[in-house]
Amino acid sequence: MAERKTKKKKEEAQPYEAMFLFPAGASADLENTLKTVRGIIERHGGEIIVLKKWDERKLAYELKKNKRGLYVIAYFTAPGPAVGAIERDVNLSEDILRVIVIKADHLNKEEMEAVEPQPIQKEPERREWTDRSEGFDRRDRGDRGERNDRPPRPRREEHSEEPAPTA
Repeated sequence: MAERKTKKKKEEAQPYEAMFLFPAGASADLENTLKTVRGIIERHGGEIIVLKKWDERKLAYELKKNKRGLYVIAYFTAPGPAVGAIERDVNLSEDILRVIVIKADHLNKEEMEAVEPQPIQKEPERREWTDRSEGFDRRDRGDRGERNDRPPRPRREEHSEEPAPTA
């Protein structure tokens, strides 16, 4: 019987972009935070291209009792199966809140190094319902006329002495 030789194809490393979310307190020890990210990526065969603090921002909603978070962005190359392992390590870690990893084959090294956080844009003020600055007047019924052509609605009796009719 001929033996089958199975060759494991060496996975080709692909470029990835990962955004790690840490509690806001991690910015006090930034060196250790970056070391944590570097360790997770390199543990699974990844090679760091760019690793830097992105920004510290208020979170849209509370996450594990944190209202603010520190974002760390990492560009790295790694084999495909390493991404799942990196995400698993983050989920098991108590130091990291979240991570998102996406392919970054559309970026070159200069673009990766140039990444900076975008300024937070304030949402425009919402207009109050009481603000009628556009000429709207509740009393103005346009061409529909007044409502005095209808008789008043009959009052509903609150407690009726007679039993309700049955069908």
